[in-house]
Amino acid sequence: MEAAALPAELGAGLPVGLGAELREAVSLAEFTTWRVGGPAQWFCEPEHNDQMVGLARWARRQGLPLQVIGAGSNLLVSDEGLAGLTLCQRRLQGSQLDGATGLIEAQAGEPIPTLARRAARAGLGGLEWAVGIPGTVGGAVVMNAGAQGGCTSEWLQEVTVFDPNRDGEPFVLASRDLAFAYRHSRLQQEPLVVLSARFRLRAGLDPAAVGQRTSANLRSRTSSQPYQQPSCGSVFRNPEPHKAGQLIEALGLKGLSVGGAEVSSLHANFIVNTGAALASDMDELIALVQQRVRQAHGIELHPEVQRLGSFGEPTRAA
Repeated sequence: MEAAALPAELGAGLPVGLGAELREAVSLAEFTTWRVGGPAQWFCEPEHNDQMVGLARWARRQGLPLQVIGAGSNLLVSDEGLAGLTLCQRRLQGSQLDGATGLIEAQAGEPIPTLARRAARAGLGGLEWAVGIPGTVGGAVVMNAGAQGGCTSEWLQEVTVFDPNRDGEPFVLASRDLAFAYRHSRLQQEPLVVLSARFRLRAGLDPAAVGQRTSANLRSRTSSQPYQQPSCGSVFRNPEPHKAGQLIEALGLKGLSVGGAEVSSLHANFIVNTGAALASDMDELIALVQQRVRQAHGIELHPEVQRLGSFGEPTRAA
């Protein structure tokens, strides 16, 4: 869709050079890995951080709700879509690497698998686990993403963020200030937007050995998870010491479906879009799985996936 002309009352306050980037009524299904979700009222993909900050502050001045998304790999967007302005960070890519010190500075929109492979080629260890995660650096920080025994908080040194609700320059938060826990950070509760992240990895390793571990992790994930179908990755946090996928599979719920949403037959902690799913199908199936596990085991499964927009009460989870 071409850039739309803004109503005069909105366009008057738009920073010079930013208006042409805005598009109207853009389907967010195209920007989520589940391939579901309604339209964004206004949508933009900033190409540099100054533009990102400027658009966010413009939205605040105009009274427009703001949503920031990355790769859309951990999101369930309502079928009704999102009001206000949605900013997608996927064009905010790039990283700088110091092979001697192990320091990496990465932009928020940098795909985390790309960063893992680049680190491996430089003989830097620590991100081998991240190669199969279909998200961005910014999303990995917010969610404290992890897999196969590793997680973001182990290697993160600091992040640069800004507060879209306040004037002022972007600022730095140290890793220790982010209240990291299992699949959690303070950024999930506070309206701070990640612009970049700095990691310190293990330096001086054999690139071939790091590359082999990275490739082995990717093969393990692709052989055991439904990478050929649209999904959001793992749907539920593991209720330690249990594994969510094992609890779901033990109840015979693989293949359970609501509309076009289905519990994967390959991995029970994945819900896939079989081709014509709605966000409401995903939402109802999540609730149904939670209910079955609660009834059978007395365990509450908490979703990793973040809901955006308006969702009604599930009608089929009975």
